[in-house]
Amino acid sequence: MSAGETIDRAAVAEAAGRAMWADDQASRGLGMALIETGPGTATMTMTVTPAMTNGHGMCHGGYIFTLADSAFAFACNSHNTRTVAQHCAVTFIASGQRGDVLTATAREISRTGRSGICDVTVTNQAGTVIAVFRGHSRSLGGAVAADHPAL
Repeated sequence: MSAGETIDRAAVAEAAGRAMWADDQASRGLGMALIETGPGTATMTMTVTPAMTNGHGMCHGGYIFTLADSAFAFACNSHNTRTVAQHCAVTFIASGQRGDVLTATAREISRTGRSGICDVTVTNQAGTVIAVFRGHSRSLGGAVAADHPAL
């Protein structure tokens, strides 16, 4: 990059998202959709299928956690630096139901050195908060999308 050029952070985030999505068999296999990525952000959706319900007939918490974790992964990798989870916690607020379309909205709130913190809110199609998730990340170095700069 030459002096005076600016980096299009949104383009870098989109490229990193595309590169990750191409290899993310877990998220795709659960029917998740990557709606958007941006610098430090990501939005994903997933429809609760009958196979995702527990013995109470509601969405198993593990699927809700997985949706939030996937959104977290795309948000913290949006700077095109390979990054993984180091600690995550979820608080369930309401139950997800069969047929619900859950949306996980991730927003990075801190990124210092190799560590970051990202909050994810999971809502249903009515906007009801189903869960809140906090993920702590650790960057490993190296680019996610080889043809874009790591930021």
